[in-house]
Amino acid sequence: MEPTVHGSMDLPMGLDDIGGLPDGLGNRDPGQDDKAKGAAHHGSNGKSAEQAKPPANDRIPSDLNRWKERLEREVGFNKSFEVQVREVPFGDRRIAFLFLSVFVKDATMNEVLKRLSHLDPSCLSHEALEAYLTQYVPAMQVIRTESFNSMLDQVMMGNTAFYIDGQEAVLLIDAKQYPARNPEQPVLEKVVRGSKDGFTETLLMNIGLVRRRLRDRKARFEMMKVGMRSQTDVCIGYIDDITDPKLVEAVRDKVKKVKVDALPLADKQLEEMMINKGWNPFPNVRYTERPDVVAAQMLEGSLVLFTDTSPSAMMLPTTFFDLVQHAEESRQSPFIGTYLRWVRYIGILASMFMLPLWFLYAQNMAVRPDWLWFVGADKTGDLPLILQFIIAEMGVDLMRLAAVHTPAPLVTAMTLLSAILIGDIAVKTGLFINEVILYMAVSAIGMFATPSYELGLANRIVRLGLLVAVYFFKVPGFVVGTTLLFLYLALARSFNSPYLWPLVPFNGKALLAIFLRMPMPESDTRPSLYRPKQNQKQPT
Repeated sequence: MEPTVHGSMDLPMGLDDIGGLPDGLGNRDPGQDDKAKGAAHHGSNGKSAEQAKPPANDRIPSDLNRWKERLEREVGFNKSFEVQVREVPFGDRRIAFLFLSVFVKDATMNEVLKRLSHLDPSCLSHEALEAYLTQYVPAMQVIRTESFNSMLDQVMMGNTAFYIDGQEAVLLIDAKQYPARNPEQPVLEKVVRGSKDGFTETLLMNIGLVRRRLRDRKARFEMMKVGMRSQTDVCIGYIDDITDPKLVEAVRDKVKKVKVDALPLADKQLEEMMINKGWNPFPNVRYTERPDVVAAQMLEGSLVLFTDTSPSAMMLPTTFFDLVQHAEESRQSPFIGTYLRWVRYIGILASMFMLPLWFLYAQNMAVRPDWLWFVGADKTGDLPLILQFIIAEMGVDLMRLAAVHTPAPLVTAMTLLSAILIGDIAVKTGLFINEVILYMAVSAIGMFATPSYELGLANRIVRLGLLVAVYFFKVPGFVVGTTLLFLYLALARSFNSPYLWPLVPFNGKALLAIFLRMPMPESDTRPSLYRPKQNQKQPT
């Protein structure tokens, strides 16, 4: 794990020599007061830093002891070890730094203390200090606040509060760093060729990975906070002159309306709070851990949601066919990409319908076509076929869960042991028949070949439902179950977008682009599903 710095925290080199201090901050001249105050009230963007007076119960106490007493009540100072207050005598004044020890960047704060030692204690005021820190530690963000709650919110984010005894305000210094890992290749979306960097649990690093690929001036990343207790950072990403403004406004409103204590599970909990889909097993958003996929989707007109502490991003709206796309197809030639796409489609269809169809033909030989003479079973084993299917399904799920929770060096041994137990031994004892193991293995491979992990699990539920329908109602059960599934998906919507687009409603050109990986020069328009402001992708 390496620390990830939020903001530009690296101090500039060559500033160890403090001899060039301005007169207004070293040996202070009274005539420079107005200049210092003017510099303090204006940041680098030229906007005024003055804030409205907070209510009386939200003001910062002017006495250091009362300030610390309130910190004990509000944030557990002297109880929670990471909440620390460092007092430093400065002439006849007392100053204090409030910070969380798990987030503070020691090098930056030591540099601040070293530079403060060159100031005259008589000029210690927020205006002078804000001007000084802004001008002579330019890589650091410094803001002033008189609100106690605002101060605590910023400190909980990792910033440091600079308190001066006798003044009802603090300076908030952005000197934080978060523990984070380096970008690594996503586990679920590996490619043979292409970038090997994936999202991490740090929001700013994820935005940086996308910005590296998307230097568009119209790209927008709006930051919001969700969760009364967690105060989780949520970022909405889109391209201003491409993405439908109604979609942006709708998603922004949904995020603002989320009322929840916390989001410890990040984007999944945010999705459930935004989309009340109940028990619907099919995903309404598309998750990805690849920044190149996010950049490509934003250029198509999609909107992306980033959630801090999550190594994935949500792209919306999404369709069933979006969930079966993979970055590997775009990394190969159009012909090979199309071939890989079709192999994947066949695997996905097999994962849903192969077992129910085989079960149907095994139960009703009369409805089996002649060219499928090999489908069926001469013997059914000691257990009923439906029970064999259910046990095999549970066995595959158990192996998958065991592989996730087993240490990496033991995964291979565990997999071999499970395969022997469920496959060879189960068949030899008569519990299973060979055909059940064969078709279950093909269905499992098709599920694992589904790019969207959530869609693969939903397809498994569909397969189980069709098996039960075939067992009870035979041919009508399969036909009615498949029809209901299609109608359900056709009527479903993702952020007011049809889930089966471009099949329902039908769009021939877009459907052709689904089945064929079109060459780049021929892919010159954006999908109409997103209602983009600019339909043409390639400038003329």
